Amino acid sequence: MPIQRYSSIPGHARFPYSAIHQRPDFRWPNGARLAVYLGFNIEHFAFGEGLGANLGPVSPQPDVLNYAWREYGNRVGVWRCLELFDALSLPAGTLINTALYEHCPEVIAACVARGDELIGHGHTNAERQSGMDEATELELLQSCRALMLQHSGAAPGGWLSPWIAETALTPDLLREAGYRYTLNWCHDDQPVAMQTRSGPIWSIPYPQELNDIPMIMGRQLDAKDFAQMVIDNFDEMLLQSQSQSLVMGIALHPYIIGQPYRLRHLRRALQHIAQHRSDIWFTTPGAIAGAMDGLPQV
Repeated sequence: MPIQRYSSIPGHARFPYSAIHQRPDFRWPNGARLAVYLGFNIEHFAFGEGLGANLGPVSPQPDVLNYAWREYGNRVGVWRCLELFDALSLPAGTLINTALYEHCPEVIAACVARGDELIGHGHTNAERQSGMDEATELELLQSCRALMLQHSGAAPGGWLSPWIAETALTPDLLREAGYRYTLNWCHDDQPVAMQTRSGPIWSIPYPQELNDIPMIMGRQLDAKDFAQMVIDNFDEMLLQSQSQSLVMGIALHPYIIGQPYRLRHLRRALQHIAQHRSDIWFTTPGAIAGAMDGLPQV
């Protein structure tokens, strides 16, 4: 029987394959090997329509149970999380929906006052950008930058799409709208230069497993187990980073992790990491992208 010939399967051409142990060596600032950051997602959802994570069964709109549960994050959970970050002197990469500027501007002002990096995260998490045409998507990316510059005094350098939803052109449009890096791709433990039609853009590792939405809401992991997962991931990556520099992100949402019994366990995990402060670089995604700018591509 003749051998069946297969054609190449579709690819993205954004970056080539690269085995992590075959790359040039480099170090983070102060000689650190492991960069750690908090990806703190503060989101606002439309009432009576659109997408949203759910605590209980989805009801006909207005779905008050699930909407109110998410809104707890903006009224209570976010403030408890910021208190914890302050107590441990930890910076955050804060991903914001620009709808928050109208809904609860004092939340974003508190993050700015802390010196946190603000990262674009769409206008609202009630919608995805993956169904947009090119002009509409570019308008979204540009308007979010303009609103953040107007209200917070700085245009964002990075972007995370609501629901990690992209079109085929998203990396191109991000570069053309002025963004320096994306958090959408979870494919590596080091930053990767992605090719776009207008030049490269950094892909900074963002976690889809070390993330309270898929772990706690999707896999129904208990808060104490999620905290242990953070600790175990940190300890293992600290060991792995002895031979090469790595990035570890922790993705948090205040309506989930800001619940008191979950925050109790997050406190334990972050205290563990903070005890190793001298061994790591606790930073933000934007600072990681900045550090990469002066290094050879990996």
